Amino acid sequence: MTRQINKDTTICMSLAARPSNFGTRFHNYLYDALDLDYLYKAFTTRDLPAAIGGVRALGIRGCAISMPFKQQCIPLVDELDASAAAINSVNTIVNTDGYLKAYNTDYIAIAALLKQYQVSNQLSFVLLGSGGMAKAIACALKDAGFKDGWVIGNNADSAAELAELCGFRSATDMTSLQPQLLINATPIGMTGSPDAEKLAFSVSQIQAAEIVFDVVALPETTPLINCARELNKTVITGSEVFAIQAVEQFALYTGIRPSDQLFREAAAYSRQ
Repeated sequence: MTRQINKDTTICMSLAARPSNFGTRFHNYLYDALDLDYLYKAFTTRDLPAAIGGVRALGIRGCAISMPFKQQCIPLVDELDASAAAINSVNTIVNTDGYLKAYNTDYIAIAALLKQYQVSNQLSFVLLGSGGMAKAIACALKDAGFKDGWVIGNNADSAAELAELCGFRSATDMTSLQPQLLINATPIGMTGSPDAEKLAFSVSQIQAAEIVFDVVALPETTPLINCARELNKTVITGSEVFAIQAVEQFALYTGIRPSDQLFREAAAYSRQ
């Protein structure tokens, strides 16, 4: 029997510059499977303060935050969980009776994938990007014991600040660098971006690396991931990051943690 939306249905949502169906499919699949009176919908906005105000005023239970809002929304919430305060970046807001508490489940996902793929902390790396997601990645790398790494960003100051925060180095380009682990935390390769068809790294840089990690989740296989697979590199995808961080969000919103089997089913469904 199909669940019926009613006046008591709990609403969760997401805010992103370029909304996708990943979150709506993932969360709504779990709501159906667990017979929860919830509904999830993706949105974008040109007025972030008004959107977050709407979350508070309308009793929206949870709101996932994606680029470029991960840091912009910080002044708009009431409290930062330690996971968000540590890296000054938010990807999840939980509304409890009008009180907005912000979290960061990206860090949890990155740490889990580094462990799952047994990525050695002895590898040298380049992290491209210095925004909210890049901060989550850099902190996860630091906490996993990585030492030999470079942060490269369009904003040299923010890249240097992030590198210093985590004990890494910063650079303005990859000239003379041949890292074993390449990580893209920029919109390069993202559907709808001006650089959707571009590679975040050159073919020669990908060829020299052992592992390629692209946090862009839309499309599921970016130009970078496609190239890395053609060159037989180990790849970690943005859709994997999304699935793990989304189940952490689900638990925060509902108080329920789905089984591993149900998680796998929802993750697979979200990628269709």
